[in-house]
Amino acid sequence: TVEVEARSLPMELSEKGGVENNGFVQNEAFEDQETDTSSQEEMPKTCSVDVDPVAVEETVLKPYAGMPKEVLLQFSSQARYRVTREILFWLIIAGSVALVCATIAIIALSPRCLDWWQASPIYQIYPRSFKDSNMDGNGDLKGIQEKLNHITYLNIKTVWITSFFKSPLKDLGYGAEDFYDIDPIFGSMKDFENLIAAIHDKGLKVIMDLIPNHTSDKHRWFQLSRNWTGKYTDYYIWQDCTQAAGSVIPPNNWVSVFGNSSWQFDDVRKQCYFHQFGKEQPDLNFRSLAVQQEIQDIIKFWLGKGVDGFSFGSVKFLLEATHLRDEPPVNKSQNGENITAYSQLYHDYTTTQVGLHDIVRGFRHTMNEFSREPGRYRFMGTDDDEKEDIEATMMYYGTTFIQEADFPFNFNLINMKNLSGNSIFEAVDLWMKNMPAGKWPNWAVGSPNAARISTRVGKEYVNVMNMLLLTLPGTPVTYYGEEIGMENIVSENVSGEHVNSGPVATLPGKSPMQWDGEVNAGFTEGNSSWLPVNSDYQSVNVEIQSTWSNSTLSLYRALTSLRNNELPMNRGWMCHIWNDSDVFVYVRELDGLDRVFMMVLNFGQESTVDLKAEVPNLPSEAVIRLSTHFSNAGEVVNTKLIKTEMGEGLVLEYKTAQPVHTMEAFQGKCFVAEKVCYSKAFNLLYRNC
Repeated sequence: TVEVEARSLPMELSEKGGVENNGFVQNEAFEDQETDTSSQEEMPKTCSVDVDPVAVEETVLKPYAGMPKEVLLQFSSQARYRVTREILFWLIIAGSVALVCATIAIIALSPRCLDWWQASPIYQIYPRSFKDSNMDGNGDLKGIQEKLNHITYLNIKTVWITSFFKSPLKDLGYGAEDFYDIDPIFGSMKDFENLIAAIHDKGLKVIMDLIPNHTSDKHRWFQLSRNWTGKYTDYYIWQDCTQAAGSVIPPNNWVSVFGNSSWQFDDVRKQCYFHQFGKEQPDLNFRSLAVQQEIQDIIKFWLGKGVDGFSFGSVKFLLEATHLRDEPPVNKSQNGENITAYSQLYHDYTTTQVGLHDIVRGFRHTMNEFSREPGRYRFMGTDDDEKEDIEATMMYYGTTFIQEADFPFNFNLINMKNLSGNSIFEAVDLWMKNMPAGKWPNWAVGSPNAARISTRVGKEYVNVMNMLLLTLPGTPVTYYGEEIGMENIVSENVSGEHVNSGPVATLPGKSPMQWDGEVNAGFTEGNSSWLPVNSDYQSVNVEIQSTWSNSTLSLYRALTSLRNNELPMNRGWMCHIWNDSDVFVYVRELDGLDRVFMMVLNFGQESTVDLKAEVPNLPSEAVIRLSTHFSNAGEVVNTKLIKTEMGEGLVLEYKTAQPVHTMEAFQGKCFVAEKVCYSKAFNLLYRNC
């Protein structure tokens, strides 16, 4: 029953089954005052409402936005909220644990990323012949900076600059007069700093030469040593000489690399000093700890300038035997007085002496001090060509526990006496079979100290040699100009005016870089260059080859792109399939990846080979991914009948479920430097497979 007084505004709910609402009552005084003022009127009658208690409770206790803590706590303890909260909590905990475990597993299973010196080919520059910026006819550091876009155009990220120290330019600059300064012919220290900054701005790295074995006879150390000055007295190797009939009799029969005695009498000190190379290049005494510290300081100086790595040259000559005994002659019946050539002696006492590798490890230790910053690993290579002694070369890798060089530079492909499929196989196999496990290979087909490919083996083999270089496992090294097929200049054009002294025989391979078809091949805007430009520069140059789809330069760029973008090509297995007098065949493949690349390279005459008979389960057809004959790319070949012409190279691509390196028949013919596997499901690499 509800009784309503029309004039009454306040409303009370009976305590029975109701809730009192004092929403309009401020305080008791106000209520009393209201009662008194209404005395003339009849008291309003009470409005009574019967309310269901459960309905009221549900209405009041329904959650709402902005509820206070006290109300919130009333709901948090209810089962439906508590259980949901606990489920979410444990799901988050389980998900976090799973994420951490997955991260740890991925890190544990992931292979080490290739470092910068492994991931990119190295482009070697002889600075005097690369680009002249000031019209004096000599290449310089500013010229290199002007042409950095060419490096990136080649898909290369590492530049190796040969010696540019201040020098009298004896032996083409390899005898330094000051290890802390730039020769003025190349520019200034500011030019070098600008070059380093420009190289790094483009995301490139730079390696420089350092020949610690000797200095120039103009070096301050030598001048002090010849005058018996303090600690410099024994910075070089001095010995008493005897004189008879106006001629000097050396302490022993040791011969210089350039020929004749390796001892030179000094009129100031009245003793003989030792030199493994030219007489203007006295050898430092590395048995002196002070000398070793001097070289360490030089390394730190250039690393501090931002250099990313060093190629240490002539390191096998750093120590000599202290007993000074005569070296044994190759021909024992030969009269000792007639021995004048370096090849006439076994150099048992002047190369690779005990203690040598301790010094090399000291260089590595200094490099490591500058490699602690993330992403700034400092590369170390050794540039010593042992030729006949592969085991001595491999020692420069160091051991499993003691690191030396990241790799000794490999000149096997340059030292071949003749070119054939068999000789290429032997050169590759020799390095891969002798390289310590887990180490990284490298390859070079050109060098400042060798004839260019075109001259050495013939123009028809330039493209296939570049294809070999860029498809073998490891780091390829390209000597400037080989990407366009430059040739040696004619030897008659090289005279004494071009060099003060030293190995003039290597000069034809150091002719100026051929940039375009303009005068002096775009190398200099001056009237002449320090060496003549090759007469073929109008057809063999960067500018014109960049417009030809079938040029040596275009093929080179396609090969570097393939190497950079295909996993099997930059870190997969290499398996030797076949070789004969004409062809060398090998595959590159990766565990977990069904795509395989097969290289069929012709280093002889026209040839046809049945590879289906050599490789079980080889597909009957393969697609030509790249060819030295560009028009053949994309064609399908029959693997039972693969024909190649003289100097032709093919990069074939096919799919298989059974890669060659898993076949028993090819065990011992497959090599991998850093084994990784590919997961197609997760699209990532892992190592434990």
